[in-house]
Amino acid sequence: MEVLVILVPLALALGLVGLLGFLWSLKSGQYDDLDGAAWRAIADDEPVTEHPSDGPA
Repeated sequence: MEVLVILVPLALALGLVGLLGFLWSLKSGQYDDLDGAAWRAIADDEPVTEHPSDGPA
């Protein structure tokens, strides 16, 4: 039971650190454009070019 004296404050401190990190990310605009990031992940950055050797045999 003595270990609870250490674990409970440690758990509360880690929860507070997580909450502060989340609030910081909200304030810095990390969640402003979720759709744009999703489309950038699947967008083609380079146009596809066909090579003459790729044609039918």
